[in-house]
Amino acid sequence: MAAATLKKNYRCFQSLQQFYTGGPYAVSSDGSFIVCACDETIKIVDSSNASIKSTIEGDSETVTALTLSPKDNFLFSSSQSRQIRVWDLSTLKCLRSWKGHEGPVMGMACDASGGLLATAGADGKVLVWDVDGGFCTHYFKGHKGVVTSIMFHPDPDRLILYSGSNDATVRVWDLTKKKCIATLEKHLSTVTSIAVSEDGWTLLTAGRDKALLNYCWLIVVNLWDLHDYGFKTTVPIYEAIEAVCVIGSLSPFIASCIQQRGKKRSGSTGIYFVTVGERGVVRIWDSDSAACLLDQKSSDVTVSSDKEDMKRGFTSAMMLPSDQGLLCVTADQQFIFYSLIENPEGSLELFLSRRLVGYNEEIVDMKFLGEEEQLLAVATSVEQVRVYDLASMSCSYVLAGHTDIVLCLDTCVSTSGRTLIVTGSKDNNVRLWESNSRSCIGVGIGHMGAVGAVAFSKKSRNFIVSGSSDRTLKVWSLDGLSDDVGEASNLKAKAVVAAHDKDINSLAVAPNDSLVCSGSQDRTACIWRFPDLVLVVVLKGHKRGIWSVEFSPVDQCVITASGDKTIKIWAISDGSCLRTFEGHTSSVFRASFLTRGTQFVSCGADGLVKLWTVNTNECIATYDQHEDKVWALTVGRRTEMLATGGSDTVINLWHDSTASDKEEAFRKEEEGVLKGQELENAVSDADYTKAIQIAFELCRPHKLFELFAELFRKKDANYHIEKALLALGKEESHLLLEYVREWNTKPKLCHIAQFVLFRIFSILQPTEIIEIRGVGELLEGLIPYSQRHFSRIDRLERSTFLLDYTLTGMSVIEPEIDRKELKEQPGDHSKDAVEERLGEIEYEEQEEHHEEPKEKTSSKKRKSRRSKGAVGHKKVNGGS
Repeated sequence: MAAATLKKNYRCFQSLQQFYTGGPYAVSSDGSFIVCACDETIKIVDSSNASIKSTIEGDSETVTALTLSPKDNFLFSSSQSRQIRVWDLSTLKCLRSWKGHEGPVMGMACDASGGLLATAGADGKVLVWDVDGGFCTHYFKGHKGVVTSIMFHPDPDRLILYSGSNDATVRVWDLTKKKCIATLEKHLSTVTSIAVSEDGWTLLTAGRDKALLNYCWLIVVNLWDLHDYGFKTTVPIYEAIEAVCVIGSLSPFIASCIQQRGKKRSGSTGIYFVTVGERGVVRIWDSDSAACLLDQKSSDVTVSSDKEDMKRGFTSAMMLPSDQGLLCVTADQQFIFYSLIENPEGSLELFLSRRLVGYNEEIVDMKFLGEEEQLLAVATSVEQVRVYDLASMSCSYVLAGHTDIVLCLDTCVSTSGRTLIVTGSKDNNVRLWESNSRSCIGVGIGHMGAVGAVAFSKKSRNFIVSGSSDRTLKVWSLDGLSDDVGEASNLKAKAVVAAHDKDINSLAVAPNDSLVCSGSQDRTACIWRFPDLVLVVVLKGHKRGIWSVEFSPVDQCVITASGDKTIKIWAISDGSCLRTFEGHTSSVFRASFLTRGTQFVSCGADGLVKLWTVNTNECIATYDQHEDKVWALTVGRRTEMLATGGSDTVINLWHDSTASDKEEAFRKEEEGVLKGQELENAVSDADYTKAIQIAFELCRPHKLFELFAELFRKKDANYHIEKALLALGKEESHLLLEYVREWNTKPKLCHIAQFVLFRIFSILQPTEIIEIRGVGELLEGLIPYSQRHFSRIDRLERSTFLLDYTLTGMSVIEPEIDRKELKEQPGDHSKDAVEERLGEIEYEEQEEHHEEPKEKTSSKKRKSRRSKGAVGHKKVNGGS
């Protein structure tokens, strides 16, 4: 067998991040993207694959309202700060902002022209704003509670505004008359949704109000005639309604359904609409007969829980444009896309075409699913297991059945070809799922504590091992499991053992199914022999609890990851520690073998993912793609692709980029050689503009300096410099200023740096210089050294003055009269005048020469007299 090629690098190629934390959202006119509120930020998400296209930073306050302009060029937002902002989606810049409400803005609507913006406030007021000017055009006051919903009439010629409030009323505002023209009072509680019929003459209102009729809660959708604002009819719904949507009569979403059920009659004026609410089901209604045309058989969301504050269902819905179907939003931050399909029985039913999960909470475990590993099963801090399609990063389906948080999972493909998933939960149960039918086929009951670890057998795939906080291991048999997926059967425990003194965190089954290893919070890992769970060896040496265990795929050893920040490899034969790996700065949660056991990858509480080589004890790569603890790590058996997830709710997918990186490095090296030769050719041809451009592409600052130094010595340097600088882009100009800043710090290179800097400021316009990225920071680094250089030159120049003075005093330097300057002076330039003047100059010079010897002679006479007097004085003294 050929030796495995070691991996040198992994690259994160896809990421699923949180983009919606509940609250407002807006869908583009073509349905291609969704604008979502994510705490204090606004995320723009691609509706096809949940990828985040861009992020708009808010004002550190929770976003409360969002809406888009009709042409999707502007976004309007507001937060708890009450600040209303207008964003340009092309540049993601805030164009203007203002305040107007005394409380948070709870809803927004833009009219069909895009020139008016209506806002509904918690202060009970409805305000209308001019978008371009940012001033208030209408101020409506009348609601006695929080205004929860608002919308313009869809006809742009009818300037009518509708608002619903938790005071159980709907008010109609005429923008032309600037007053309330009708108050609709039929609801008993908060009005949650408003819709206008296709013809524009019927208003539909829905709410959470309940009325007791024949021992049943009667919840209704009211229809109002917009000719006289009179009440038309009521459609009983029997659930708290969060959204009502009108369906166009020609929409393929409903036309086939109406035709199938024979509800469409000639001349019928019935209105067809969709309702969603707390039950989590979608229903389609006909207003004429008050009949439900389509009722979803089962909910695609969890609608209730044992905890009262965990009730879930739909919170909003809207018909998508261009007949793309129906979009429903759940209370647990999911976007569910529905379309109508015909089932094998010939009837029509709602088909869940796509599910985007906006918020995953903390990710605790994950595993690849299926032979092709195109699916990823994820356990988060909820009761369901979410299975993601890796191609679209949408949630394909949800496995619901546990009554408490799912803590662990494992996957396998059985010998019969069935894709199975096993999960352990805080409800003390183990559940076995069949992926194709998306149903639970087995339940293991018997643990007395939360099940924190599960594992499939690797070879025979006919049993499951589970470990719990009750400190016991259980082996569950899969033999005789029924192929009937209609009802879950009870799994039988083949063996039970009290394994540890504390909670069991991790389990692993040997590749040949002969051994199982368990890791616990008691700081030990134990290896047990099947089928009776006989203890083989205890692995002792960690100083903290063990979070992960795994058998090597080829060697007789086990790898463990611990809270003591270390990873250890142990020999199965005697339990000795073979190697210890240190590098993480916090607890290590997962460690998994790669490359036939010659490498492994680890993750931990420090948010890092590390790639290690076993033989050298070396960490060859560290990745910092997570912002919090990385709890989950899984390795694809076939592709060796990685998936990581943690407390930051982010799922990252990684693929081995060793080969591609090697090819890329070779390609860059080849391009570098060709470019280098091209650079030398340009220099030899004196094509400095091209040479400078290539030097920038190759990132060779030293060669660039040599080119500028050579230009500095040329007479036509200005021409070449100007031509080269004008050819640079903004990024290249930024890079050049960085190089100049570096050169300017060295006295030997500063004169070239100053030369280039002078040419930059001489050639480029100030507006162009300002547009260079980070120019302010670059200039801050240039100014101190430039001042130092100029101070040094100034001191040098002042020093030359003393030299001039000294040499002049020594008559080495004498002022000379330039005869050419004399001829250039204004006045009489005739030949006689010039000759006369030159004669005067010669006479003055001769006089100076005559006077100088006299001065020297007189000084000598004075000196001789002094010397004679001194001699006489000495003689007198000597005689005395």
